[in-house]
Amino acid sequence: MADHPKAQLIHLETDRRLGHEWDEWDGTPLPNQGNFDSSPVWFFVWSAVAAVFALGVLRVVIFLLEPHLTAVEPGATSVLTVGFAIIAGTIGVWWVLLSLSFALGLPLLPERLAERGPFLRLMRLTSRIADRFGWRDRVENASVKVFNTLARLRKRKVGEGELLLLVPRCLSRETLEGVLSVAGKYTVPVFVATRGQMARRAIRERRPRAVVAVACERDMVSGLHDVAGRVPVLGLTMQLPSGPCKDAVVDLGQLEDWVRAYVA
Repeated sequence: MADHPKAQLIHLETDRRLGHEWDEWDGTPLPNQGNFDSSPVWFFVWSAVAAVFALGVLRVVIFLLEPHLTAVEPGATSVLTVGFAIIAGTIGVWWVLLSLSFALGLPLLPERLAERGPFLRLMRLTSRIADRFGWRDRVENASVKVFNTLARLRKRKVGEGELLLLVPRCLSRETLEGVLSVAGKYTVPVFVATRGQMARRAIRERRPRAVVAVACERDMVSGLHDVAGRVPVLGLTMQLPSGPCKDAVVDLGQLEDWVRAYVA
């Protein structure tokens, strides 16, 4: 990498502090030195739990409304029952197709019905459910892996100047130097954005055709939910050996793979 010029580094500043997703952190060391590497299987396990939970909430709402609707329209019970069955069946078929797409490496669903559509909402819901049981970071790591696999199946390519690399400012100095070397090798500009709003600003101003983003699991899931529906993204999560928002490190080899996946 030393033979290649370093990439352009552009800072986007904000008054809000970095790392608001970690407001509850009490300063104790993170598990496994901030490495939340997990099997993608955990996403499918927890997403199934999240889907069942959502359907359960919907069924309770229908149960509470049913007496009132039946008083107005006697046939409302049958309509609600059929409607719930259709919704549950649709979600079940979609989840199975999503799982098969990942397992078989085949894009069985269009991207607007997968990683750039309902998947993003399921990912957020799954994260919230897992958080209740202390599994948030590992489940989010698994969900990002599934997202990346689905996104890679599209085999999208972009031309020079059409790819944007977004990184947080909490990278260690050595890691940032490595990121700039990788980006310089492929002539990709690097934006340092302090939070999601700044990342969206960079995307709005630069109008890239694809984005490679680096962030911790919490910021990544939030960012993908906000951005991936509008522009193709590959996300690389970090390790946090010194805790959140300080001296984070990334797998530079994986970063180069993600950049190379987009560059024509």
